Amino acid sequence: MSPIERVASNTPWEPIFGYVRKVRAGDWLAISGTTATDERGLIIGGGQMYVQARQAMTNLKHHIETAGFSLAEVIRTRVFVTDISRFAEVARAHKEIFGEHPPASTLVEVRRLVHPDMLIEVEVDAFRGADAGGVATSAVKPKRPVMPVKPAPKPSRAPAKANPSTPKRRK
Repeated sequence: MSPIERVASNTPWEPIFGYVRKVRAGDWLAISGTTATDERGLIIGGGQMYVQARQAMTNLKHHIETAGFSLAEVIRTRVFVTDISRFAEVARAHKEIFGEHPPASTLVEVRRLVHPDMLIEVEVDAFRGADAGGVATSAVKPKRPVMPVKPAPKPSRAPAKANPSTPKRRK
């Protein structure tokens, strides 16, 4: 069995919370929640969801590749945002990075992140067992376009109409 390798990125939160940026265990790679910080650890794109999403995705790409993995080996992303109404901006950045090899993904709105200027945090799991297990790593092409989900119509607040076949009650 392969040893577990833990790699810190020296963000200020790692020693406080007791975690590392990435953990590699054999064919598996797990990358902790990653935000829109630059090489100095400063948050970029204040108030700009797309800018922060793109930076977080770029940071993830760097961490994936420096661990010896590729974007094609990412099997899951988990995306946490402070404003889900800005989904299109997040989706654009996610697709720009992972579009050729789409992973399973979850997008969740949260009340806030560890710093008030952070709008997004993304974590990744990758697996490198494709050669041994015979699993194809090519992009999955949907057979038909996926349409956005429309919210269900709100129920009418108008009083219900009487059914003519229902007998009327006498008072």
